[in-house]
Amino acid sequence: MDIDLAPHHQQLAEEGYTIVENAIEPELVDALLADVHRLENVLGSRPADNRFEGNLTTRSYNLLAHGEVWQQVPPHPVVLELIEGVLGPQCLVSSLASISLGPGETAQVIHADDQIQPLAKPHVATVCNSMWALTDFTEANGATRVVPGSHQWQNPDYFAGDADVDTIAAEMPRGSVLVWHGSTWHGGGANVTEDEVRIGVAMNYCAGFIRQQENQQLGIPADVMRTFSPELRQLCGLGMYRGLTGNIEKKSPAEVLYDDPAEVQIWDAEPIAPAAR
Repeated sequence: MDIDLAPHHQQLAEEGYTIVENAIEPELVDALLADVHRLENVLGSRPADNRFEGNLTTRSYNLLAHGEVWQQVPPHPVVLELIEGVLGPQCLVSSLASISLGPGETAQVIHADDQIQPLAKPHVATVCNSMWALTDFTEANGATRVVPGSHQWQNPDYFAGDADVDTIAAEMPRGSVLVWHGSTWHGGGANVTEDEVRIGVAMNYCAGFIRQQENQQLGIPADVMRTFSPELRQLCGLGMYRGLTGNIEKKSPAEVLYDDPAEVQIWDAEPIAPAAR
């Protein structure tokens, strides 16, 4: 898909978010939407009834374990290029979930996705997330609300309430993607419609040196992981970060478990010459 992403990289850096309209192929949007409905029935997904997740919002989690169509989401070239622009190469799948925000749902508390990490802000990016619009996102049906520039704030108080935080609605047509820096304040909007369910996919990523939100290695059955491409297994955390972190006796888990191409451990990248031994 021929999309000039340079302005989106710049907006992410300056404002902490960007919207790429019509980023996802219509056929893929159709397939994902159909599978969201299937999984909500199969898994018996129900609202969590808590302040953060809402009481009229249905979520289905760990989607990579529940259908081949989801394997197309994490490595999508448009989205992944923007994510890597924030997190760098070797970023990981942190979580993958669907979110069906129903009529009458109240606004979600404004928050930052990296706020549980005990790091002074601003800091090097550890999280970068995306919301795929499987239906139109409008202010009326609860489009995600963002606070532009908040990723650059110094040590914000996340527990002081959000009454004085100005937000804007990230409205976007079906097939578009919202990408935001993990430090950017945001939250789901209120759905004031009578009959519109706002359906999206939260495709979340983290840097390779940060623990993933969902445990991909144990949460995805081995026989399902075997069907993944080597690239997707890397995104799920079965590689070695910078040739070291996550190794099994100097090999990557992907090599040990699935015979994926070998990775060179960082210490072996500069061998000692025989004459120097």
